[in-house]
Amino acid sequence: MGKVIVVTSGKGGVGKTTSTAALGAALAQRNEKVVVVDFDVGLRNLDLVMGAERRVVYDMINVIQGEAKLTQALIRDKRLETLFLLPASQTRDKDCLTAEGVERVVNELKTHFDWVICDSPAGIERGATLAMRHADIAVIVTNPEVSSVRDSDRIIGLLDAKTEKAERGERIEKHLLLTRYDVTRAERGDMLKVDDVLEILSIPLLGIIPESMDVLRASNLGAPVTLADQNSAPARAYFEAVRRLSGEVLPVTVPGEKRGLFGKIFGRRAA
Repeated sequence: MGKVIVVTSGKGGVGKTTSTAALGAALAQRNEKVVVVDFDVGLRNLDLVMGAERRVVYDMINVIQGEAKLTQALIRDKRLETLFLLPASQTRDKDCLTAEGVERVVNELKTHFDWVICDSPAGIERGATLAMRHADIAVIVTNPEVSSVRDSDRIIGLLDAKTEKAERGERIEKHLLLTRYDVTRAERGDMLKVDDVLEILSIPLLGIIPESMDVLRASNLGAPVTLADQNSAPARAYFEAVRRLSGEVLPVTVPGEKRGLFGKIFGRRAA
């Protein structure tokens, strides 16, 4: 059975969708069979980032309501044979997402894929709680700013209360993905430093994605950054994050930070 990851945050615009695409592609580049699932009904964007917007015929709501089979709705990536997309509906209401329907779809996906990565809508409404409900692992995407961190703290509370694992008395595996980090601005005090964010949220650090035009450029091209430019700083950070998700123990370094090797290795709590 595959593992279910929810990529979530309390605040919009922090990079959940680009991170879902990048992590999914990076896992597929390791020959893992991966499906990325868009839960943002009415405001879907994952198909755009994946470059598949013109290939959407059926979506998750069609599957839930019995209007299409799951195999009809899944879109295989043209660049990676083991990467698939299950898009959200752009025209339906979020109420069309039913708890029973989501459970059925996720359970079926788990039998066919190594990783099921759910791109959650921002906030704490129905779509977000359904996206996290069946997760084995949560990746909390956060920008280094106070409002984003505070909202992420709220999401951590929901993960510990509203998931299947929580209801069984188990703890869901949680990781922090810090995006849009700029070491120069952090040193000036224009944004929170990594250690400040870790002190507030107290969850393991999966990776630090630097602020970079490479991410925006890749999204505009309709490609995950890990495919568009594998040697870019954000792509390298996502590849390292995937290695940690897969169980490797790697030190987390701050992109662009001039620190000694000892500080880089021991200064942060890696996932």
